[in-house]
Amino acid sequence: MSALDTIRVGIIGCGGIANGKHMPSLKKVPGVQMVAFCDIIVERAEKAAKQYGTPDAKVYEDYKELLEDKTIDVVHVCTPNRAHSFITVDALEAGKHVMCEKPMAINSAEAKKMLDAAERTGKFLTIGYQNRQTSEALFLKEEADRGTFGDIYFARAFAVRRRAVPTWGVFLNEYEQGGGPLIDIGTHALDLTLWMMNNYKPKYCVGTTFHALNNDTDQGNAWGNWDPAKFTVEDSAFGFVVMENGATVSLDAAWALNTLEVREACTMLCGTKAGGDMLDGVRINGIRQNRQYVFKPSFSAGGAAFYEGASDNDPSAKDMAQWIATIRGQKAAPTVLPEQAYTVTRILEGIYTSAKTGDIYRF
Repeated sequence: MSALDTIRVGIIGCGGIANGKHMPSLKKVPGVQMVAFCDIIVERAEKAAKQYGTPDAKVYEDYKELLEDKTIDVVHVCTPNRAHSFITVDALEAGKHVMCEKPMAINSAEAKKMLDAAERTGKFLTIGYQNRQTSEALFLKEEADRGTFGDIYFARAFAVRRRAVPTWGVFLNEYEQGGGPLIDIGTHALDLTLWMMNNYKPKYCVGTTFHALNNDTDQGNAWGNWDPAKFTVEDSAFGFVVMENGATVSLDAAWALNTLEVREACTMLCGTKAGGDMLDGVRINGIRQNRQYVFKPSFSAGGAAFYEGASDNDPSAKDMAQWIATIRGQKAAPTVLPEQAYTVTRILEGIYTSAKTGDIYRF
């Protein structure tokens, strides 16, 4: 394919994440046409087709019918987590490249099926970890790759909300989602951290999950009160992961926690030469000429008295642009490799398993 080729995309799952991220971001990429929309609630697919589709866009209730269209190049899987694996595998087998929304799957066995299908078909598969595309994350990753931090032997991954439990869709449904904040937002923080470390070889982990606040009646929730009877997933989870080389990662994930230390998709890296974090913009710390220093780059586009510019920091749009560039052959591979996302899923599963058994989980 060339940079001028039209890329025809089918959307499977037309709910919140498709409307909030995938479809508006794909619309910004030149030469992309959204030509097919599928949802088990067909009215959602019809609405999406009218808003984002080509004039002749087709609407489906059964995703398998969408996959029969040989003119579709790419499929985006934006369904609840339980459906990620089998839809992705079917799409790859149908000859489509696939971007699947995070997490890769509800467990490592389902994720492995996706990985194997991508290898078997030779089609591109990527997972929607768009937080790698923030200006802050890209800067920190470049520093890590340059060796600024030396060997990163300790890191923390943060995805903590004080009271922001998602009350729509199936977020609170363990069967559909496979878990709560750990698999929902903790997955972003863990992906960022492993990517920065370039370390995908876990040895063992321990984890705890809590249902400590699920039954609260005074909730103070950002999106209105949740129904305690439907809140079947954890409200917070914490993991401690040791990699094969001894490097250690601490992971905090919560939708509801009595804390003022709130941040999402954040990482902190400690290496033999320096440290870095995303806790207040980007900060790099170290020693120079026997003095402690902190370096904090600016990501503002300002500089003129009459202009207070904002940074070019639309991570979802950047993510879609690099993904389509991969399909067109302008990049050798997507930024998020399926084997990387598979490791994230393995670790999340390990933390959940450790929490249930009370024992160390060994990979």
